[in-house]
Amino acid sequence: MNVTITPTLLKGAITPPPSKSQSHRLIIAAELAGGGSISNLADSQDIQATRRCMAALRESGEELPLLDCGESGSTLRFLIPVALALRGGGRFTGRGRLMERPQKPYFDLFAEKGIFYEQKDGVLTVSGRLMPGRYALRGDVSSQFITGLLYALPLLEGDSEIVLTTPLESRDYVYLTIDVLKRFGVDVRRTGEGWYVPGGQSYRACDAAVEADWSQAAFWYAAAGTGSDVEVTGMNLKSVQGDRVILEWGRMINNEPWTDGITVLVWKEVSEEAAREKAAPIAPDSRACSVSLDVSQAPDLVPPLAAWGALMNGALYLENAARLRMKESDRLAAVADVLGTLGAEVHEEPDRLVIIGKPNGLPGGVTVDSHNDHRIAMMAAIAATRCQEAVTITGAECVAKSYPNFWEDYEALGGVIRREG
Repeated sequence: MNVTITPTLLKGAITPPPSKSQSHRLIIAAELAGGGSISNLADSQDIQATRRCMAALRESGEELPLLDCGESGSTLRFLIPVALALRGGGRFTGRGRLMERPQKPYFDLFAEKGIFYEQKDGVLTVSGRLMPGRYALRGDVSSQFITGLLYALPLLEGDSEIVLTTPLESRDYVYLTIDVLKRFGVDVRRTGEGWYVPGGQSYRACDAAVEADWSQAAFWYAAAGTGSDVEVTGMNLKSVQGDRVILEWGRMINNEPWTDGITVLVWKEVSEEAAREKAAPIAPDSRACSVSLDVSQAPDLVPPLAAWGALMNGALYLENAARLRMKESDRLAAVADVLGTLGAEVHEEPDRLVIIGKPNGLPGGVTVDSHNDHRIAMMAAIAATRCQEAVTITGAECVAKSYPNFWEDYEALGGVIRREG
């Protein structure tokens, strides 16, 4: 489906969909507990994949059940250890770029633990017995590997330990996992190097409600920050979701003070002189501010931040972002391509983006490729509100991966779109 947007500012109140990250985790815990009620559950394609795979683990009569993960990296990485603990393994398939995404942290552990794995013809087969013990893995590849082990290791007979060999990135996603485990009666203890996980535990059923999604809310905050009169409602300001930091970062981009007391991950203002040392072309005029953000702990915020930065009065540096090259798209390249085509000034580097804002708006009048990436399509839609001419987004149906009702919500806020195909 292609969507053509007639640029107009948005107006109204919007509650984002349920958290995809929290939904994945609650579904898995509830299945392992054999019960419990989860309300306000997300129904995106990724969440459907996790529900489908957990049902296959529970119901399939095959020795190694076939688990179709769709395009969901969370589903795949969370369930590889769970399948080993429950069924002695499984056969995993997926679509898009999913089966190209790196699994080396698991493969290194499997080679050490004597677990068979083979990736062939788009199918990853793992089989063997997951044993209690020491699990050493890098913390700077993806926190999803840690979450997968945190779900599986409590089910083993003996105690285990997860040891990080490098600093942990996306740490709040691990804290989100631990928060869900505690709700379902599973004990995980922080150590100086990682986590101690007692074995022989059982998940206990409980009722839980899924919060609104901060990573999706970020797009509406970006719309509000770039001129639209949008109020984001229904958000838990004390959420464990790390992407709540969009409030702080947005205020920095708009050069505003903040008072909510939410922890800022990493930030610093950058002077014009320092910006030139970073080889970014900053004009020596009335730039309001230049802001550098370390996005390693909140990588999903890069697309909405990039749209916001493209229209700011200053320069935005999105640092430590190399892992985004292995998402649904090469997300750094996709951001640079789409925003650049719209007329923004974006400089793509190996592990960061440098964006020079154009506060008076972007030309538009072009067709951009969503790169089959839900967050890229939504980024383009937000940037289009400040374009001078219409913008067409190809492959716009990809938003169903995480936000199936995005286009309906966009229209409800006054967005003017035409669907084709």
